[in-house]
Amino acid sequence: MLTVTSVNVNGLRAAAKKGFVEWLAQTDADVICLQEVRAEAQQLPEEVREPEGWHTVHAPAAAKGRAGVSLYSRRAPERVQIGFGGFGDAGSEEFDASGRYVEIDLSGVTVASLYLPSGEVGTEKQDEKERFMAAFLPYLAGLKARAAAEGREVVVCGDWNIAHQEADLKNWKANRKSSGFLPEERAWLTRVFEEAAYVDVVRALHPGVEGPYSWWSYRGRAFANDTGWRIDYQVATPGLAARAVKAWVERAATHGERWSDHAPVTVVYEQQAR
Repeated sequence: MLTVTSVNVNGLRAAAKKGFVEWLAQTDADVICLQEVRAEAQQLPEEVREPEGWHTVHAPAAAKGRAGVSLYSRRAPERVQIGFGGFGDAGSEEFDASGRYVEIDLSGVTVASLYLPSGEVGTEKQDEKERFMAAFLPYLAGLKARAAAEGREVVVCGDWNIAHQEADLKNWKANRKSSGFLPEERAWLTRVFEEAAYVDVVRALHPGVEGPYSWWSYRGRAFANDTGWRIDYQVATPGLAARAVKAWVERAATHGERWSDHAPVTVVYEQQAR
């Protein structure tokens, strides 16, 4: 089995003080994808920067205190890539130092950690999100083709900052004009699943249900009322998605036990096809 977990930590130094270290010590994951690390590697405590038993790759943003993605794997990566530029028209050098994408090759599979920009309607943040999406879709197609040529599968894990369907957020009617649920964003994600032929693994294993949500605002009683969004995905090539046997959100038992406003999203994959 290959167990992969993805979580937006909402600042890894803060998360480490609130329970991430303890969670890391007990997880059964083989690979962990982190987003919104918001720290340089040297700013992280040693037990987080290079925890015993893990190989780590940290890709901070050039802009201090922003974004940042990391990958932890129990096996040493065969290859590491930070950013997705440099592949002809499929890449975007604008985002290579933005702390938003890192990928590693393990035996038979490429695992990536993605932090897609959050956006805000009518601002430069939304423009940045749209530029990222425009550059990233052809990269995903190229990544899938290259992986297939090498006989490997792909899973891109992370905070995609888009709720794809009405079932992916509690208050969808009130958010139809909000970044994260705009028609053009949802249409782009449909292209990822249809045109680029990737699979939303958690949705495939949980069809026809609301959620399971992975992010809840710290405001009000969003967590207590399960007024959440499902914006954290594991998006895999069909061959790997077909080997997913279990997926769940590691929702904290109580509000006080949360160490991020997101919860880990974990999927167990069989190593070989059934």
